[in-house]
Amino acid sequence: MKNQKGLSLTTLLLGLVVFALVAVAAMKVGPAYMEYATIKKDVAAIVQSGEARSGSVADIRKAFDRRATIDDITAITAQDLDISKDGGDVVISFSYPKKVPLFSNISLLIEFAGSSGG
Repeated sequence: MKNQKGLSLTTLLLGLVVFALVAVAAMKVGPAYMEYATIKKDVAAIVQSGEARSGSVADIRKAFDRRATIDDITAITAQDLDISKDGGDVVISFSYPKKVPLFSNISLLIEFAGSSGG
Protein backbone atom coordinates (compact mmCIF):
# COMPACT_ATOMS: atom_id res chain seq x y z
CA MET A 1 0.00 0.00 0.00
CA LYS A 2 1.07 3.54 -0.68
CA ASN A 3 1.44 6.00 2.18
CA GLN A 4 -1.14 8.74 2.01
CA LYS A 5 -0.01 12.35 2.21
CA GLY A 6 -1.94 15.38 3.41
CA LEU A 7 -3.55 16.85 6.48
CA SER A 8 -5.87 15.01 8.79
CA LEU A 9 -9.25 16.54 9.55
CA THR A 10 -8.14 17.32 13.13
CA THR A 11 -5.06 19.21 11.93
CA LEU A 12 -7.12 21.15 9.41
CA LEU A 13 -9.72 22.14 12.01
CA LEU A 14 -7.04 23.14 14.53
CA GLY A 15 -5.32 25.27 11.90
CA LEU A 16 -8.61 26.97 11.02
CA VAL A 17 -9.33 27.75 14.69
CA VAL A 18 -5.88 29.30 15.16
CA PHE A 19 -6.30 31.31 11.95
CA ALA A 20 -9.74 32.54 13.07
CA LEU A 21 -8.41 33.63 16.48
CA VAL A 22 -5.54 35.56 14.89
CA ALA A 23 -7.92 37.16 12.37
CA VAL A 24 -10.36 38.28 15.08
CA ALA A 25 -7.51 39.72 17.16
CA ALA A 26 -6.18 41.62 14.13
CA MET A 27 -9.63 43.04 13.40
CA LYS A 28 -9.94 44.30 16.97
CA VAL A 29 -6.40 45.71 17.26
CA GLY A 30 -6.31 47.24 13.77
CA PRO A 31 -8.52 50.27 14.56
CA ALA A 32 -6.33 51.21 17.56
CA TYR A 33 -3.24 51.31 15.32
CA MET A 34 -5.12 53.24 12.65
CA GLU A 35 -6.14 55.88 15.21
CA TYR A 36 -2.53 56.10 16.43
CA ALA A 37 -1.34 56.67 12.86
CA THR A 38 -3.97 59.39 12.42
CA ILE A 39 -2.84 61.13 15.61
CA LYS A 40 0.80 61.04 14.45
CA LYS A 41 -0.22 62.41 11.06
CA ASP A 42 -2.22 65.26 12.60
CA VAL A 43 0.56 66.22 15.04
CA ALA A 44 3.11 66.24 12.21
CA ALA A 45 0.75 68.30 10.02
CA ILE A 46 0.34 70.92 12.73
CA VAL A 47 4.11 71.34 13.00
CA GLN A 48 4.69 71.34 9.22
CA SER A 49 1.86 73.77 8.45
CA GLY A 50 3.39 76.50 10.58
CA GLU A 51 0.49 76.60 13.05
CA ALA A 52 2.90 75.55 15.78
CA ARG A 53 5.61 78.12 15.02
CA SER A 54 3.39 81.16 14.95
CA GLY A 55 0.91 80.16 17.63
CA SER A 56 0.80 79.82 21.36
CA VAL A 57 0.23 76.57 23.22
CA ALA A 58 -3.50 77.34 23.26
CA ASP A 59 -3.48 77.87 19.47
CA ILE A 60 -1.71 74.54 18.96
CA ARG A 61 -4.29 72.78 21.14
CA LYS A 62 -7.13 74.41 19.16
CA ALA A 63 -5.51 73.29 15.90
CA PHE A 64 -5.33 69.72 17.22
CA ASP A 65 -8.96 69.87 18.40
CA ARG A 66 -10.07 70.91 14.91
CA ARG A 67 -8.14 68.06 13.30
CA ALA A 68 -9.30 65.56 15.94
CA THR A 69 -12.92 66.47 15.28
CA ILE A 70 -12.51 65.98 11.54
CA ASP A 71 -10.58 62.69 11.91
CA ASP A 72 -12.79 61.37 14.76
CA ILE A 73 -9.94 60.94 17.25
CA THR A 74 -11.25 59.83 20.64
CA ALA A 75 -8.17 58.29 22.27
CA ILE A 76 -6.65 61.61 23.35
CA THR A 77 -7.64 65.25 23.60
CA ALA A 78 -5.65 68.42 23.04
CA GLN A 79 -5.02 68.58 26.79
CA ASP A 80 -3.07 65.28 26.56
CA LEU A 81 -0.46 66.81 24.24
CA ASP A 82 2.95 67.74 25.64
CA ILE A 83 4.11 70.86 23.81
CA SER A 84 7.71 72.04 24.17
CA LYS A 85 10.45 73.78 22.23
CA ASP A 86 13.69 72.13 21.13
CA GLY A 87 16.04 74.77 19.79
CA GLY A 88 13.69 76.94 17.78
CA ASP A 89 11.35 74.11 16.79
CA VAL A 90 8.09 73.22 18.48
CA VAL A 91 7.87 69.56 19.51
CA ILE A 92 4.45 68.03 20.16
CA SER A 93 4.47 64.66 21.87
CA PHE A 94 1.80 62.36 23.25
CA SER A 95 1.40 59.00 24.95
CA TYR A 96 -1.64 57.01 25.97
CA PRO A 97 -2.67 53.47 26.82
CA LYS A 98 -5.36 51.66 24.83
CA LYS A 99 -7.16 48.62 26.23
CA VAL A 100 -8.59 46.38 23.52
CA PRO A 101 -10.97 43.62 24.64
CA LEU A 102 -10.22 40.43 22.69
CA PHE A 103 -12.29 37.51 23.97
CA SER A 104 -14.47 37.16 27.04
CA ASN A 105 -12.29 38.48 29.90
CA ILE A 106 -9.04 38.67 27.89
CA SER A 107 -7.83 42.14 26.90
CA LEU A 108 -4.75 43.55 25.26
CA LEU A 109 -3.13 46.72 26.65
CA ILE A 110 -1.17 48.74 24.10
CA GLU A 111 0.86 51.78 25.13
CA PHE A 112 1.18 54.25 22.27
CA ALA A 113 3.64 57.17 22.21
CA GLY A 114 4.67 59.54 19.48
CA SER A 115 6.25 62.88 18.80
CA SER A 116 6.53 65.41 16.00
CA GLY A 117 10.26 65.59 16.63
CA GLY A 118 11.18 62.12 15.47
